[in-house]
Amino acid sequence: MQSGIGVYLIVAMLAMAISMVLIPVMMRLAPVLGMIDAPDPRKVHKAPIPRVGGVGIVVGALLPMLYWLPYSDLVISILFSSFVLLVFGLWDDAKELGHYVKFIGQFIAAVAVVYYGGLYVEYFPFAGVDPVSPDIGKPFTVIAIVGAINALNHSDGLDGLAGGEALLSLGAIAWLAYSYQGELAVIMACATIGGVFGFLRFNSHPARVFMGDGGSQFIGFMIAVLVVMLTQKVNHTFSPAIALLLIGLPVADILAVFFLRAKGGMNLFRATSNHIHHRLLQLGFKHYESVILIYSVQALLVVSAVLMPYENDYFLISLYLLVCSAVFAVLTFMERSGMRMHVAVSTSSDDGAGLTTAGLRERLSEYASYVVETGLLLFLFASAVASTHVPMDFTISAAVLLIALVFALWRDNKMILRLVTYTTVTFSVYLLSKAEPAWLLEDRHLVYTFFAVLTIATFLEARWRSNDSFAASPLDYLVVIIVVIVALVNGGDVAGSDITWMALQMIVLFYAAELVIQQLGTTRGRLGGALTVVLAVMALRGAL
Repeated sequence: MQSGIGVYLIVAMLAMAISMVLIPVMMRLAPVLGMIDAPDPRKVHKAPIPRVGGVGIVVGALLPMLYWLPYSDLVISILFSSFVLLVFGLWDDAKELGHYVKFIGQFIAAVAVVYYGGLYVEYFPFAGVDPVSPDIGKPFTVIAIVGAINALNHSDGLDGLAGGEALLSLGAIAWLAYSYQGELAVIMACATIGGVFGFLRFNSHPARVFMGDGGSQFIGFMIAVLVVMLTQKVNHTFSPAIALLLIGLPVADILAVFFLRAKGGMNLFRATSNHIHHRLLQLGFKHYESVILIYSVQALLVVSAVLMPYENDYFLISLYLLVCSAVFAVLTFMERSGMRMHVAVSTSSDDGAGLTTAGLRERLSEYASYVVETGLLLFLFASAVASTHVPMDFTISAAVLLIALVFALWRDNKMILRLVTYTTVTFSVYLLSKAEPAWLLEDRHLVYTFFAVLTIATFLEARWRSNDSFAASPLDYLVVIIVVIVALVNGGDVAGSDITWMALQMIVLFYAAELVIQQLGTTRGRLGGALTVVLAVMALRGAL
């Protein structure tokens, strides 16, 4: 199995690109497949939304895994279980299965991993260093995996919520596994991160697509499996209690919901409106505020796991219970005291001033758009020309991408153009990071200035764009959280860490690329021409 930072990044970006290409296709097919989520009193959305995002997430994650992972019993069982969950999930998204039928698929998936793959919990909290009997560990693991699947599934109630929570958990798992040479877990986590991140661009409020059970069950399953791998295989000296912190708020949320349903004499498995996100909305918080608040709590929990993986089991479980109890205590206090956010007030506006402001914003948006496109193309040209060498595998990949690009330009296919663009950006970042010319090494401030300007222009263009196709959203807040977390874990030396610096560059360039692509009237423009030259140069340089 190949491993290393470069491979991990390519796995994540390839998964993201596949996800972003597949989801628009599935959105068009959703009405034909009957996979439309209609509004009802319990749901937040007011219009029918396709629930096909799970296909992009799962296929985007599994294809890189199929290529990069060794076919051991554990890997085969995980791939098989993922396929089972996707089938049952899509079946439910199309036909509205009862929860008992969904349980069948979930138990098949969990049993396959535990009893065929041999992955189960051997080291329990408070049990010391001695492993427990498989007769206890295996059934417990099956139940725990099914529980995690349902916890994530039930947290999927607001645009971007479940995906964002999962992204934070997966990022923490990937970091811990990477720190202790858990290559298998890192590749699986990175592939899932890529699939989820590609989906979130379409799922941020207002969502254009939902992940559905096909996506949420797979994500919950992968988080559960990776947590078990991390604490039982990668480094069993980790406190087993970090599992709670890594899965995070969804576990506490579903337990609280079960308690409230039992207290009210309701069916434990019948959907209700008493999840944390429902309660925040009922208190008057706006949609994006509710999502950001939950992201913040989830970030606190997963960062605690990353920073304190060896702490005492009692301490970590107490910390988890303290944070979650504080959340529910504040919610209950606000509900009982009748507090409400955002009380409407009467306001007046000056139409003339509004028009002036809108005109200024439009002009500034044009300038920002020019800077974004110029910066993106400049970076791509620089990577192709200035990098000291191009590896042979990149040469072959560039040639394949060039063929795909020619097809995209011929057919005017924006989806293929997007896939080629994102993959080329990934290659470009890797080349300039690993084969950086000497003159650029001596003038690092030029690189930092370039990315600072590009970041500001990208943010302003997303913020000022006259339509909502790429408006700033909770996903952007999530990206900021991730960047800050990575910087903190690296001791604040962001530029000094290769993986952090490469990730930051990719985030900025992906946002810039998406802004440029969404403004294209046709693929046969500056971006298409620039990509043709860049890929041709990469292919020729590596071949010569």
